[in-house]
Amino acid sequence: RIGSSSLRRQAQILAVRDDLIVLPIRGNVETRLKKLDDGEFDAIVLAAAGLNRLGLSERISELLACDVCLPAAGQGALGIECRAGDVGIIEMLGPLQDNEVHACVTAERMVSQSLGADCTAPLAAHAVFSDGQLTLRARVARPDGTRVLRAEAAGEDPVAVGEQVSRSLLAQGAAELLGTGG
Repeated sequence: RIGSSSLRRQAQILAVRDDLIVLPIRGNVETRLKKLDDGEFDAIVLAAAGLNRLGLSERISELLACDVCLPAAGQGALGIECRAGDVGIIEMLGPLQDNEVHACVTAERMVSQSLGADCTAPLAAHAVFSDGQLTLRARVARPDGTRVLRAEAAGEDPVAVGEQVSRSLLAQGAAELLGTGG
C-alpha cells in the first residue's frame, strides 16, 4: 500500500509496478508521515525537496529516478512576484533570476498550457539545460498506469521545445487521456 496525493505519481508508479496498490493520502507532511508510522501505508511518496526544506531528509528512504517518475511542470522552481513598475525592487531581485531555470520552467509549463492541463492532471514534464541546449521529457498517463504517452524534444527555444513535445503527446492521444480538448 503506497500513499500518494498525486495522480501523476500514482500513474507513473503503477506503470512500472502494477502489482502495487496506490491509495490517496491527505494532510500536511507531518500527518502523512504519522500515517506511515502508524502502519496505514507501507510507503508514501512525497517530494524530496519539501522534506529537505523541512529538515526531514532522514525520512527519505529512496529517491525515485526520473526514468520512473517525472516531476510536475515547474515543480521545485520558486518564483517571486513584484509590482511591474517597481524598478528598485526589480533591480534588487535581478541577481536571483536564473535564466536556465526560467527556460526549463517555460518549456515545462508550455506542455501544461498546450494540453489544457492543470496541476491535478496525470501529466509530468521535466526539462534540463545542458551545453546551451534544453531537453524536455513529458508523460501523460491514465491514472491506473495502463497507458503512458511519452515525448521528448531538445533545442534552444523553450517555447518551441514545449510546443513540439505537446504536439507529439496530442498526436498520441493526450487530449483523450486528459479529458481536454487539447
